[in-house]
Amino acid sequence: MRSEPTAALRHRVVEAPAGRLHLVEQGTGPLVLLVHGFPESWYSWRHQLPALAAAGYRAVAIDVRGYGRSSRPAATDAYRMLDLVEDNVAVVHALGEENAVIVGHDWGSNIAAASALLHSGVFRAVALLSVPYAPPGGPRPTEVFDRIGGPEQEFYVSYFQEPGRAEAEIEPDVRGWLAGFYAALSADTMPVGSAPDPHYRAMDRDWEDLAPYRGAPIGQPSLFIGGALDASTTWMSDAIDAYPTTLPGLSASHLLEGCGHWIQQERPDEVNRLLTDWLALT
Repeated sequence: MRSEPTAALRHRVVEAPAGRLHLVEQGTGPLVLLVHGFPESWYSWRHQLPALAAAGYRAVAIDVRGYGRSSRPAATDAYRMLDLVEDNVAVVHALGEENAVIVGHDWGSNIAAASALLHSGVFRAVALLSVPYAPPGGPRPTEVFDRIGGPEQEFYVSYFQEPGRAEAEIEPDVRGWLAGFYAALSADTMPVGSAPDPHYRAMDRDWEDLAPYRGAPIGQPSLFIGGALDASTTWMSDAIDAYPTTLPGLSASHLLEGCGHWIQQERPDEVNRLLTDWLALT
């Protein structure tokens, strides 16, 4: 599917369970919903919006609740996965659509996967970037994080389970901290630092909420793209190996050589090609 280049980006706000969700859209055609991770916003999809629009799609990048211009509830419980999924459903309906392809990066990959798992009728296909799909279940997340860090080094997700702890480090120089975090996860570097994301603080609650879906595969057409230098693809290599079982509708799994965590920004042309080629088949 191809069309002529489209008009400029369009910003709008829609009502959702979060209260208010800001989104940016470009193009017309089948809806492709883009969900960012931490610590980002809709802007992380700036290279994909025009490419998807030019390929004949209505590309929509949201600010996930708690980010950008979207509502920022104070309670940690407001960032449960079930609520984030319902935000995505509300966006699809607010845009006058019945279904969409959903694409997520980083924590947004988890949100996209859960959206596809819980609402297969709304999200007809799913693309996961950087963070592989692992079905709900297994040990409680905070127990896993404690084992990863070990006695000498605290795992970064564990670091900001306590509200206010990471914020005290970051808030004196947010711009500098973000620059360091982005650089640390780019190609040819190793991940360091921490991230004060309320979504991470709700992970044990998500583990409980998603108990009915333990071990559940995602059957819709799917795609995975990761960076070969991204720690996420090495920490979760077993999840990638399990894709024949957990993602039976998988079209392809790509690891981009020499690429870090921010794949749609580090390798925009390659990611755009992989996404549009896949979308043409869904």
